[in-house]
Amino acid sequence: MNTILSSRKERVGVQIFVFAVALLWVFPIVVALKNSLSVNGFANYTYLFTHEVGGIKIYKPFINSVVVAAGGTALILIIGTLSAFAFSKLVFFGQKWLYGFVLMCLSIPGVVVLVPFFYILKGVHLYNTLTAVIFAEVVLTLPFAVLMLRNFFDNLPNELMESAHMDGATSFQTFLHIYLPLARPALINLGVLCTVWSFQDYLLPLMFTTKSSLMTATVAISSFKSNFGFNPADQGRFYAALVLLGLPALFIFILAQRYITNGITSGAVKD
Repeated sequence: MNTILSSRKERVGVQIFVFAVALLWVFPIVVALKNSLSVNGFANYTYLFTHEVGGIKIYKPFINSVVVAAGGTALILIIGTLSAFAFSKLVFFGQKWLYGFVLMCLSIPGVVVLVPFFYILKGVHLYNTLTAVIFAEVVLTLPFAVLMLRNFFDNLPNELMESAHMDGATSFQTFLHIYLPLARPALINLGVLCTVWSFQDYLLPLMFTTKSSLMTATVAISSFKSNFGFNPADQGRFYAALVLLGLPALFIFILAQRYITNGITSGAVKD
């Protein structure tokens, strides 16, 4: 009886803690939404889509953010999946050393490589382009992608590879037709994470682009802040811009929440 009561108390305590943490995360969103509607209501949102702020229409930074997020996520998924499969299921010279180098890259802070990135991108004439931001995000995120996907592939049986080889399939055919479909939950999880991280990234777009036409949503918000005044009407429009910035990442998370949960738990235990 005491064990049951103790178990119930623990569950209630965990639920209260989770609820409190959720409130802490939701509170800034509620405040931003409330302030965006406190003066002029929904007119603040229509203003952003019908007027330029500092010479920028709000939909242009969102388009740039979508291009960067889509391009970076696609490259990370392609390169990361192929690399993780090779590290997990194939045997080649220097495999352990190369994988160790990939893991070592996880310990390098991103800010350390910003200056080398700057000179490299300038040297290949990619500076001040969205391609520069995409490449930078890919390089910084790829080690995590390889680690995550390799753990997933490690949980898939090697017998699938052996059976496919006995039927005459090559390693790439086995990857494409057997292992890749099985990895869909992990790929969706990784894709959602990369997309959300890209939409939230501020430093890389600020570092590698200077043209207003190439601003991403996060950088545009900073620009909008300097163009809006401190009167109630301008503050309402600024908060409306903050709400619009957060909506894409929120919608992506809600739509793919089930795959995120499956992807996180899929590599938690090794058989």
